[in-house]
Amino acid sequence: MSWKTLFSKALTANPHRLHFAAHSHHLWPDAAYEGHIAACDDAMRLADHKWNKIMGPVWAEAQGHVAAELNLPDPGTIAFAPNTHDFLVRIISAIPARPVRVLTTDGEFHSFRRQMDRWSESGDVVVEAVPANALAEKAQSGGHDLIFASQVLFNSGTVLNGIDQLAALARSEGPWVVIDGYHGFMALDTDLFSVADRIFYLSGGYKYAMSGEGACFLHSPPGYAPRPPVTGWYAAFDDLALPPGKVGYAADGRRFLGSTFDPSGLYRFNAVRAMLSDAGLSTGKISNHVVALQKQFLKQDPLPNMHLLNPLDGRPHARFLAFKGESAAALYAALAERNIVTDVRGDVLRIGFGLYHDADDVDHLLRFLAQIQALE
Repeated sequence: MSWKTLFSKALTANPHRLHFAAHSHHLWPDAAYEGHIAACDDAMRLADHKWNKIMGPVWAEAQGHVAAELNLPDPGTIAFAPNTHDFLVRIISAIPARPVRVLTTDGEFHSFRRQMDRWSESGDVVVEAVPANALAEKAQSGGHDLIFASQVLFNSGTVLNGIDQLAALARSEGPWVVIDGYHGFMALDTDLFSVADRIFYLSGGYKYAMSGEGACFLHSPPGYAPRPPVTGWYAAFDDLALPPGKVGYAADGRRFLGSTFDPSGLYRFNAVRAMLSDAGLSTGKISNHVVALQKQFLKQDPLPNMHLLNPLDGRPHARFLAFKGESAAALYAALAERNIVTDVRGDVLRIGFGLYHDADDVDHLLRFLAQIQALE
């Protein structure tokens, strides 16, 4: 079945493009555009008073969507920010130990790795990075203040196992467990109900939530980091009458808020979630659609000289296929010359599938790949 009608604006804006980078920059559905316009309309109509709506019904609706997707017991544990890096900085600031002893995987995203490298230079953190399949066992040894891992590794598509084991180690006094769910949220069915009281989970709307930039979120377990030292005035948004010198914090997830932000991402996210509900599309249903396209693609053995890092094995799978080989960059460039968008990270070519693809798109991609490789 084709769901292209939900993405008519993005597809007609560049009709000859084949966009196989849904894992990188997901095309916006029409609903995201409509949500963005609704944010503009409210800004024009309400001006200063728009914040009553944003921090009221818009905020609560977005919290509800995140909580429903992750099966969280309390939507109030959710806070929003322009990017996940903001939350990382606030979490680290709230850990009293210095240097902060961090255990992580050797496959984390650039932003996290860069920040850890810089803090390592300054002596603020000591980082130990291990392969993802060794993380849970290493965490058992203790000696860490923060355990940080991606739910799905961005480069290889490896799905993290052992979140329950990591959560069992978490304590409010430390260690804290942070799961970066950017490649998991709305890509994998994720149930955090049993661990919501012990782990942090962060993600955003840029990828599989189809909502664009500026709609990132953090779930924070109650009782962990009640007063983050890096903070903005929105963290006490409902208690602005405190006397000078008193630094108040919201008792719920909003204690991790910063300051004034662009709320349009929340409007887009809410609109996209409404679109999916109206269309009867769950994360599981979209994943089934994607897996069918991935199987169609792999059936042809399209890249025989490259190694597939994340083969389909019947278990939960990333929304992209990661192929490793010396020709990755050259193949990415050759596809780009033909207006076919993929993604390359070093010697790994990532091909991402989404709701806006159908079987014909996969056939077209296969034909182009065959042509390119015939010229080599």
